[in-house]
Amino acid sequence: MTRILIRSPKSPFEAVSPERVLSRNLIGDNSGNLLFLESAWRLLSTRGTEITADRFAPHSFDPDEVNERFDVYVIPLANAFRIAFEAQLIRYTRLIERLKIPVVVVGVGFQGGIPYQSGATRPMDGTVKAFVGAVLDRSPSIGVRGEYTQDYLQRLGFRDVEVIGCPSMFLYGDRLSVTKRTPTLARDARIGIGVTNKITAMGPIVASHVERYPNLEYIAQDIDALRLLLWGEGPAGDAASSPLPIHRSHPLLRDDKSVFFVDPWPWLERMREIDFMFGTRIHGSIAAALAGTPSFLLAADARTLELARYFEIPHRVMSDVPPDVDAADLYDEADLSGLVGGHAARARTFFGYLERHGLGHIFQEGEDASAFDERLAAVTFPEPVRVRRVDRILRTRRGAARLARRIRSTARQHLRPA
Repeated sequence: MTRILIRSPKSPFEAVSPERVLSRNLIGDNSGNLLFLESAWRLLSTRGTEITADRFAPHSFDPDEVNERFDVYVIPLANAFRIAFEAQLIRYTRLIERLKIPVVVVGVGFQGGIPYQSGATRPMDGTVKAFVGAVLDRSPSIGVRGEYTQDYLQRLGFRDVEVIGCPSMFLYGDRLSVTKRTPTLARDARIGIGVTNKITAMGPIVASHVERYPNLEYIAQDIDALRLLLWGEGPAGDAASSPLPIHRSHPLLRDDKSVFFVDPWPWLERMREIDFMFGTRIHGSIAAALAGTPSFLLAADARTLELARYFEIPHRVMSDVPPDVDAADLYDEADLSGLVGGHAARARTFFGYLERHGLGHIFQEGEDASAFDERLAAVTFPEPVRVRRVDRILRTRRGAARLARRIRSTARQHLRPA
């Protein structure tokens, strides 16, 4: 029996309501995290393996207990080398430094602007060095998402750095089939758009596509979008008129053309139904690829660009994208040959990394994913969150608030002196 502790907010087999996902932030601010975390879980689900989620809470574990209960700590990461994640990275470092078991990092990434600046000094270099040093004391190498992260760590003095991409792309092993179902993208095509709401350059692109494509759908991923869809809570002031889908009056929300998946498996099913996916979300592109749907990434930072380059996902750097760009032109431009043709070699690199680190996986001889898939098939996942739920939920909240006020008023009356 191999006992794995894995970085994850929950098990893939836990069906959690969107309200609880929001209140506990079980997506780590972005639902794309669940795609690579639960992909890693499936990949490691070999016979005789027991996997336990760390619930995103390394600080809650006693190191001696971890050493006793587990054989290896697997840490899938995304753009962890960023200021906003520094506190969490410190917590992981503190635990790792006291572990005696192997620690395997699967796909960590650097976040920075474009163009990537090799050798630049960055505020959290010390934190990154402590984390990577602790990992390499317990692992023969560290697996990173792409060339920029590899260069960054090598410039910090580390040599045992391997580019392995993101585990999500290997969910189905070395098989990948992505094809254009039609020669051109028609106006009535089913198109998904992924939007990073801090990228203002997406505003006019969103607005023009709302006008051009009646079947456009916003595939939302960030925690603020989930809050907006669930409770109607968005920014006030000038932001309420933004061309980005960050307020309830936006056409993509007003006309029920927005959707949020709190689990990756229903998300992948939806991706099989659309004709084309584009936008700034890297895991939007990856989800599309896994579903066989062509996509085009508009890369706005180093973290997304290095993955697009490594996996040969069709892309442009955001600064080279005009505000009047048309999805039909991106569809025509999308060359899928490298994405598909190079996938098997990249899969061999990824699985070789796991094997060199003593980890079995479901694509080894004698293994398969049947136990994982059968268990997953028995789970009833929540329906995707849509804006049409908001009015009903808001009525419920207002009713609950009125009831609470009545209870408080009644209590005050009973507490008044006679």
